[in-house]
Amino acid sequence: MQLQVMNSPFNQEQAELLNRLLPTLTESQKVWLSGYLAATQSGSAGVPAATEAPVVEAVAQANVKPVSKDITILYGSQTGNAQSLAEKSGKTLEERGYKVTVSSMSDFKPNNLKKLENLLIVVSTHGEGDPPDNALSFHEFLHGKRAPKLDDLRFSVLSLGDSSYEFFCQTGKEFDQRLEDLGGTRLYPRIDCDLDFDEPAAEWIEGVYAGLSEAASTEAESAQTVAATPAAVESAYSRTNPFKAEVLENLNLNGRGSNKETRHVELSLEGSGLIYEPGDSLGVYPENDPELVGLILETTKWDENQKVTVNKEEVSLKEALSKKLEITVLTKPLIEKAAQLSSNGDLKALVAPEKINELKAYIDGRDLLDLLRDFGPWDVSAQDFVAILRKMPSRLYSISSSLSANPEEVHLTIGAVRYETHGRKRNGVASILTAERLQPGDTLPVYVQNNQNFKLPENPDTPIIMVGPGTGVAPFRSFMQEREETGAEGKSWMFFGDQHFVTDFLYQTEWQKWIKDGVLTKMDVAFSRDTEEKVYVQHRMLAHSKELFEWLEEGAVVYICGDEKHMAHDVHNTLIDIIEKEGGLSREKAESYLADMQQTKRYQRDVY
Repeated sequence: MQLQVMNSPFNQEQAELLNRLLPTLTESQKVWLSGYLAATQSGSAGVPAATEAPVVEAVAQANVKPVSKDITILYGSQTGNAQSLAEKSGKTLEERGYKVTVSSMSDFKPNNLKKLENLLIVVSTHGEGDPPDNALSFHEFLHGKRAPKLDDLRFSVLSLGDSSYEFFCQTGKEFDQRLEDLGGTRLYPRIDCDLDFDEPAAEWIEGVYAGLSEAASTEAESAQTVAATPAAVESAYSRTNPFKAEVLENLNLNGRGSNKETRHVELSLEGSGLIYEPGDSLGVYPENDPELVGLILETTKWDENQKVTVNKEEVSLKEALSKKLEITVLTKPLIEKAAQLSSNGDLKALVAPEKINELKAYIDGRDLLDLLRDFGPWDVSAQDFVAILRKMPSRLYSISSSLSANPEEVHLTIGAVRYETHGRKRNGVASILTAERLQPGDTLPVYVQNNQNFKLPENPDTPIIMVGPGTGVAPFRSFMQEREETGAEGKSWMFFGDQHFVTDFLYQTEWQKWIKDGVLTKMDVAFSRDTEEKVYVQHRMLAHSKELFEWLEEGAVVYICGDEKHMAHDVHNTLIDIIEKEGGLSREKAESYLADMQQTKRYQRDVY
């Protein structure tokens, strides 16, 4: 029922304005407005009794120092999630009357930190608890001796992570603690997001807004921020509303006899309105292996047709386990919740604080079926059990096509993941769906994940050096297609590696054509199993260290895509070796040289 202002002390024009405004307000805005009016009219007669209950907290804050309308949002992002959330939060606050600056941490001048009054941090955690590449320098500054006292700073942190990793949201926790240690005051408590971050992120920005509003309730001009303008219209298809893309092609790129299976998948984006740039990723929502789902149902004796509620949606248990929930990864929070549901003494003992090392060892390489079998039987309802499971996370794949060269299409390069642990064969969820069950004509729920941290140079004459062994080749195929379409004149150099030349040279004929046509200037390859001594891409780089350093001195941008733990780490150290040797620099100066390249976006990584 719509509220109407009638029989009031307002004139007709005021009443019409109120009647237009009131239906557009959210609950938090109504509460804030009540508090604002109560605070500014404190001691006056005529405050409606109905406003008294919800405004106590706002009134208590009435004498707080007025808050600046300027807000800085800094993000540290590897895949683009933190950046998109930072930008979305910025738009939300701008619509509510704030002046917002959104910036990558690498673009922010640390010396300006002491000038800020309102700082929001949105940051992911990478690798083994490390900051993302574009957060490294700011993180180092903030935790160093040069960090200023921040007694006048109000702040809040939104951290992104994956609870299946030991150092869940570590970087966000470190920023949050350090800002407090330096004297800052929290506008709103830190929120740590797991893979499913949309709802907690929305809660966070509303909490930040409420914190800003309460602290600023004595500012007369803040009344102008109450009526939020309609939110900017987002693309029809997004992470929370994926597009069902039709599969046009699904080919194995490896030759007969290869130890690997790498799928080249072409998807139609026709009618989606989705666009992407080279360097972006495609988010894919896969389905779990039907065989694994069947074994879980067999173990629990639950009826696959019974209805359960997942994310406020009622579906059959089989559909929930197949499409809605993660069943291939165990996490510490999941084991702890399962222990609360179970009467099994061994499981309860496993989550005791002193057993943390045993718990880590158990989690490694096991899945939900292991948990159910190892600690059964389970005297619990299917609904109670599915309630402790995480939502099915999307998988991000580097796009291996250029939209200019392939209108209304997107291509992916996916390596099939198969391995054995704890006496059972295991499969990668999305990769084996692609390799074994996905046929042309099927559809796959997808969305575009923009990644501004992995982009071709704006100047097409800038030289580029690309290092992408295995499926790390994907974004560089898109780079080459794009440069061919645009006629970019800059030099380009590709380093590719895999196991065998005959069976594993991914997109070989395309690379050879680009070399022949002059789109690609140089290509060096390393096939590790074709020689007695294993040769990798970093060895090829070292063999050309003099020329490679000359390219760096000419302003070349270096790109790395692929495995972070081994390849990217080795290539990083090799670059420092080359800079040290060819530049005649100390190790420290060589490391600084590469750090400067990273700061100026001349060294970009898409690693996983």
